Amino acid sequence: MATIGKKFVDLIDLYKREDATRQVAVVIELLSQSNPILQDAIAIECNEGRRHLTTVRTGLPEVTWSQFYKGISQSKSTTAQVHDTTGLVEGLSTVDKRLLDISKDPNAVRLSEAEPFLEAISQEVASTIFYGNDALDPTKFLGLAPRFSDTTAANGGQIVKGGGSGSDNTSIWFVTWGDTKSHLIYPEGTAAGVRREDKGEQRAVDGSGNPYFVMEELFSQHIGLCVRDWRSVARIANIDVSSLASTDLFALMRQAFWKINRHRQPGTQTVIYANADVLEALDAQTTPTTSTGSANTPVRLTPMQVDGQEVMSYRGIPIRQCDAIVNTEDLVT
Repeated sequence: MATIGKKFVDLIDLYKREDATRQVAVVIELLSQSNPILQDAIAIECNEGRRHLTTVRTGLPEVTWSQFYKGISQSKSTTAQVHDTTGLVEGLSTVDKRLLDISKDPNAVRLSEAEPFLEAISQEVASTIFYGNDALDPTKFLGLAPRFSDTTAANGGQIVKGGGSGSDNTSIWFVTWGDTKSHLIYPEGTAAGVRREDKGEQRAVDGSGNPYFVMEELFSQHIGLCVRDWRSVARIANIDVSSLASTDLFALMRQAFWKINRHRQPGTQTVIYANADVLEALDAQTTPTTSTGSANTPVRLTPMQVDGQEVMSYRGIPIRQCDAIVNTEDLVT
């Protein structure tokens, strides 16, 4: 019975979700996270089924100064092709029909179980956008951190080192979203976003092979990430969380800004992502302080409106709190 309770909603779970009038109570979602990267990113249908092909220019043709009665040297440009893949994340809500029958509001019970599935998928996808590595887990897609993890790679110039050396490191990301920059992808013929399917009443069997009936709802999202132009992404890596107070975050952000600024184009949106610990430290370095005989520290963050909400911005770029960014990142060398 203990095993059942870990995977399926049981009578104890039902009692914990009802109030004194047997109505489903409001559940305080203490496990929810803030991951607005899922709202910022645009999604584009894959151009090759379940994968997306990007062709990039890797070399320009040679040109020469001409002379009379001299020929023109022939040359050509070079290109390379990169494939990005998608992954499928799923969740299945299964509730015993007899349990719903004794509930005063069966639909509310099912809804109270559906909401955490949506949150779980949201957190999993956001985490994979940053840290997914299909070389280690082929069921996932390749995220940002593995793409920007080597300063000697072709895109290594987009990495700014924050000076950390221990095991409590985190990152700040500058990401430009656009159809020729970075974007999410989904398989051809499908739709972007989370899909909910009410499977209705289903026949199930217990551990002894005896049948019973359940109500099921399937949640799924088929998604991937494509970084078409790596010059539009910058990572400030190796930020030592234990030394945030003494780390000049604005100096690091200035370096990252100039790595992506010249590649920003009309029709694209650049967003800065960091977790709450970094944003708190950034706020502390922004707040004016007064000392005798000296001027106040200048405020370097300004408020702006994004989707009707006020957020802080740096050089006109919105800054978003992303809880999927952890404080235990591998050191970037």
